[in-house]
Amino acid sequence: MSKILFNYPRGSTPLDPNEINGLIPDYITTQQELNSLEKANISKAIKWSEGKNHKNLLETNFVFQLHKKMFNDVWNWAGKQRTSDKSIGINWRNIPTQMKLLMDDTKYWIENATYPWKEIAARFHHRLVQIHAFPNGNGRHARLMVEILLQQYHQPASTWGIHKPEDSINVEGKIRDEYISSLQEADKKNYDRLIKFMFS
Repeated sequence: MSKILFNYPRGSTPLDPNEINGLIPDYITTQQELNSLEKANISKAIKWSEGKNHKNLLETNFVFQLHKKMFNDVWNWAGKQRTSDKSIGINWRNIPTQMKLLMDDTKYWIENATYPWKEIAARFHHRLVQIHAFPNGNGRHARLMVEILLQQYHQPASTWGIHKPEDSINVEGKIRDEYISSLQEADKKNYDRLIKFMFS
């Protein structure tokens, strides 16, 4: 069992003991060390994703492949569907069905210009977070999925409420609070606040 005292920011998904045992490096003792390793792993995934035409972007296998790329240096469950229910997310047994439905819906929205691009991105992001396919890292993964989607279709990137180098969506503070509140509004089918957060 890991000796790390985990510090979960608001809206994060706490890991259960079995998931904690999936930590690959055996020398980590602090949350800061874990955060640094995950950040480095995610940076590698971003570099892997940039400048490519991901033909399978809106396929379920890409969703899981990206999560694995983001966390496979740190967690042995990277890229694997969670197998228990959390305080956030749908019933884990429904993840495959709902993920395919989201991918098919997003293809339809794009092909038929059902919504403006910013709304497509917001709806796509919200549904990914709502499904919550993985034990942890769902928000970070869903945000990177949006960035790859926007890049692939030559759309402006999201800001995620970050306007200064010291801003961060991954730690407690006003930006994260606004992010979570905007997702809660989207739960009620009101996407305006999330769109504003993502693109202003």
